[in-house]
Amino acid sequence: MTLSMYQASTPMFVRQLTALTAILKKAAAFAEDRKIDPTELLNARLAPDQFPLVRQVQIATDGAKGGIARLAGLDSPVYPDDETTFEQLEARIAKTIAFLQSVTADQVDGSEERPIEVKLRSGDLNFTGQAFLLHFVIPNFFFHVTTAYAILRHNGVGIGKRDYLG
Repeated sequence: MTLSMYQASTPMFVRQLTALTAILKKAAAFAEDRKIDPTELLNARLAPDQFPLVRQVQIATDGAKGGIARLAGLDSPVYPDDETTFEQLEARIAKTIAFLQSVTADQVDGSEERPIEVKLRSGDLNFTGQAFLLHFVIPNFFFHVTTAYAILRHNGVGIGKRDYLG
């Protein structure tokens, strides 16, 4: 049996974003229980030159919705990147999941050879749909989700592999 572009993307993004929401809820409870200002965790980073937690979540959601939109030939929803609370990040993830679930398998499947151009400050990248998904979207998505997890774990939030895996 063949694995379709839809099967290799949307269900995995939804599952991991759902796990990320649960992790953020644990982080919010951790901050409340320990009387820590939530902004300390939201602005935490692993290294001085790395984005903070808030931006990691924003980029992960942008990657999932943007990747699926490009594969489906749709415009990606645009979010203002103005989240400052755990609840706002959870709402952003919920909007992203709703968008992902609104795109059908028929819209994504068959995009393996679709030309995809990604414009970056450093220059344009050109892919086929399959290479875009497997070598750009998925690795970037997991980089930012993993970094969000690592930031919270590093700051003492009681999460582990089971939380990450959902």
